[in-house]
Amino acid sequence: MLFLEGLMQYSFLQKALITSVTVGIVSGVIGSFIILRGMSLMGDAISHAVLPGVAISYMLGMNFFIGAATFGIAAALGIGFVNQKSRIKNDTAIGIVFSAFFALGIILISFAKSSTDLYHILFGNVLAVRSSDMWMTIIIAVLVISLVALFYKEFLVSSFDPVMAEAYGLNVRFLHYFLMLLLTLVTVSALQTVGIILVVAMLITPAATAYLLTNKLSKMIMLASSFGAVSAIVGLYFSYIFNLASGAAMVLVATILFFIAFLFAPKQGILFSKKKEVIE
Repeated sequence: MLFLEGLMQYSFLQKALITSVTVGIVSGVIGSFIILRGMSLMGDAISHAVLPGVAISYMLGMNFFIGAATFGIAAALGIGFVNQKSRIKNDTAIGIVFSAFFALGIILISFAKSSTDLYHILFGNVLAVRSSDMWMTIIIAVLVISLVALFYKEFLVSSFDPVMAEAYGLNVRFLHYFLMLLLTLVTVSALQTVGIILVVAMLITPAATAYLLTNKLSKMIMLASSFGAVSAIVGLYFSYIFNLASGAAMVLVATILFFIAFLFAPKQGILFSKKKEVIE
């Protein structure tokens, strides 16, 4: 009741709710493809690699979106370059590039005059979201979802069978980097909400929950988006009522939903599997 009253009275809470739900939905969309492609580590890498861009933007008085997006894209390209031009495997290339970017970001933070805003970028503070941040998040979400819908068949085929995709004449490498671009945009849009540290959880956990419940990609995307939105709403509620870190609260709600599916999901849940073994 207190949350609803605050929602009716305070514009900052309204903006926080809209932004959180938007991030939850678009994270579920991109996260579904990340899960299917086994690229969870790439999501973690990009979320950490944007830190130096955020620090530089802060020191120059620019919108952090510009710096974060630039360094996120640079990290994705750098990982691909190292992987393709050497014997280094993809997971090793990811570890090298994202740790280097993250270390650079930590050093740059030490040169900043104030660490308050940067702390919020690390751990999220959706209750302090500005109107410009909210609209930027909405624009990115609409853009990303529109592009996913436009290239849905291409992403579908290349995610399940890259060899077949190439046989059909699809540019699998281009689709990979295009998806990395969309991942970077979603990551940057989620910084204000859940922060750099926890953004990968919102990308992965709702999609992983949906993955346990269905074998159809379109249904998985819808479920992942729904779980992301629910996690955002419930997490924001607890964040506001109990004065908790907003990003952490959302991630914990998403994790609870995952473990519920992990235990009770039809066919995939542990308890269902044990029940089936007993019957057999």
